[in-house]
Amino acid sequence: MTNIVVVGAQWGDEGKGRIVDLLAEKVDIVARYQGGNNAGHTIVVDGETVVLHHIPSGILREKRLSVIGNGVVIDPKVLLGEIDKLRSSGYRVDEENLKISDRSHIIMPYHKEIDIGREERMGANKIGTTGRGIGPVYEDKAARRGIKLSDLIDPETFSARLQTVLEERNLYLTRVLEREPLHFETVYEEYIDYGEQLRGFVSDTSKLLNDFIADGKSILFEGAQGALLDVDFGTYPYVTSSSAGSGGACTGTGVSPTKIDRILGVAKAYSTRVGEGPFPSEIHGDLGTKLRDQGGEFGSTTGRPRRCGWFDAVALRYSARINGISELAITKLDVLSGLDTIKICVGYNYEGKVITEFPSSAQVLQNCKPVYQEIDGWKENLSNVKTILDLPPSARALLNMIEETTGVPIWIVSLGPSREKVLYTRDFSL
Repeated sequence: MTNIVVVGAQWGDEGKGRIVDLLAEKVDIVARYQGGNNAGHTIVVDGETVVLHHIPSGILREKRLSVIGNGVVIDPKVLLGEIDKLRSSGYRVDEENLKISDRSHIIMPYHKEIDIGREERMGANKIGTTGRGIGPVYEDKAARRGIKLSDLIDPETFSARLQTVLEERNLYLTRVLEREPLHFETVYEEYIDYGEQLRGFVSDTSKLLNDFIADGKSILFEGAQGALLDVDFGTYPYVTSSSAGSGGACTGTGVSPTKIDRILGVAKAYSTRVGEGPFPSEIHGDLGTKLRDQGGEFGSTTGRPRRCGWFDAVALRYSARINGISELAITKLDVLSGLDTIKICVGYNYEGKVITEFPSSAQVLQNCKPVYQEIDGWKENLSNVKTILDLPPSARALLNMIEETTGVPIWIVSLGPSREKVLYTRDFSL
C-alpha cells in the first residue's frame, strides 16, 4: 500500500486539510506530524464548515484511524474542546479512532505568556506569531525543559517537572518580559485534569504506525503550515518553529524515510502569506484586496487577513526540491476567474540581476523584485466544470505554465471548498 506525505508547498494556508480529506478516503491512517493549534485546516462537508487545529483531517472519514505524532505540540484545553465540538457535530472521536503520541510536548500557560510578551516587546520588529505558545514550547523541547504527554498523565512526574520548569520560566516572565508570574498549584490542578481526560488516547504511535505499515496498511502524513515557513528552509526568522517540510513526516512520527512512497505538494493558483516576512510577488492595492475577498483569505485560526500575491514559480520550484515533491495539488483556481490578466513570477530581479533560485537570506528576498510572465485571464465561472478539458483555455494554459516553470506535474485541481469541486488529471488512486 502507498504511504504519502501531504505538504504545504508555499507559506501555509494552501488548502491541505481539504486535500487530506479527499485522500483520506483511499488510506487507512492519517497522521499529523508537526505544528500545533497555530494551524487551522478547513474542510467543507455537506455544506458544513469544519476547522481542525490538532486533529488530523482524516477524522471526518469513517473507519479511518487518526494519529497525532510526536512532532505535534498540544494545547490540551484546545484539543479537548476540539474533540467535544467534533462530537457535537456528529463525528466519532474516541480512544479507538484517535491516538496521540506519548512523546508529544505540551503547551503550558507560560509558553503563551512568553509568546505574547515577546511580540509586545519587539513592537515593529515582531515575527507575527499567533500568540499560542508554539515557538516557546518548541524552544523548551530543544532546551530539554519541555513537558511531554507521558509526563502529564503521570501526576508524580508532572509535579516534579512543573516545579522545576515553572521556577525558571517565572524568572523569565517577571524579570525580562515584566509579566505576572504563574502559580504552581493553579497550573498543576488545571493540567493534571487535562492529562486524566486524555489518558485513554495516549499511545506509542511510532510503534503503532510501523506495525500498521508491516501489516500492509497505508498512511497519509499530514503537515501543517508550509515548506516556506520551515524552521530550517523557510524565510528565517519569519518562520514557524518546526519542520514543516516533508522531512518532518519522519522525525514527527518515528517512521523511516524508506517507508515514504509519494510526496504531494499543495499550492494555491496564487500565493498568500500571513504575518511578517518577505513576499516578492505580493499584490498591493485594490487588486490585492479583491483577491483576498474573492478567496476568503482570512486565517482560520486567527482571523487575520492574508497578504495575497501572484503564483511564485521560483519559490515553488525551491519547495519541490527541498521536499522531493512528486506531484502537485493546485487549489483555488476558481478564485482567479474574472481577472483580465494573470501573472506568474518566474524570477527575481536583485540589484539589477535576474536570479532564478530562492535566496536563503530573508533580507535579500525582501529586496527582490518579481519578474513575471503573463497570460490572458478568463471570465467563466468554474463552479460547474467537471473535467480538466472543460476548463477555459486560459485556465488550462495557467496550469500548463505552472507545470513547466516548476517542473512538477499537477495531479489534483480544486475549484471550491466542498468535496465534489475537484478535478483529477489522472485516475484518483494511491
